[in-house]
Amino acid sequence: MDTPNIITLDLTGCKYLRELHEKIREAFNFPDWYGRNWDAFWDLVRGTRNNTIVEIKGTSSLSAELEEEVKEMLKVLDDNKEELKNLKERRPQFDCRFDYRIID
Repeated sequence: MDTPNIITLDLTGCKYLRELHEKIREAFNFPDWYGRNWDAFWDLVRGTRNNTIVEIKGTSSLSAELEEEVKEMLKVLDDNKEELKNLKERRPQFDCRFDYRIID
């Protein structure tokens, strides 16, 4: 099996939602026009990510407000994971493995 593409999202030290979204933009290599909200994150993260694992660091250092935002982010990642799993069942020829893990 081939080596997965690792995206490292380090949220250590984030204090504000805009800063969290900027870290997301950088980690995922999103364009400058990324909307910095959860709908925009879904629009850019969804779809085929060829054998990708997102490693999320620094969540234990976040404020309670940002912890709620991280829950929203994880929901988007879960939705993408499920969508790609369903796509793989329908179209086995696509290498659309996608997962994430929190490594604090």
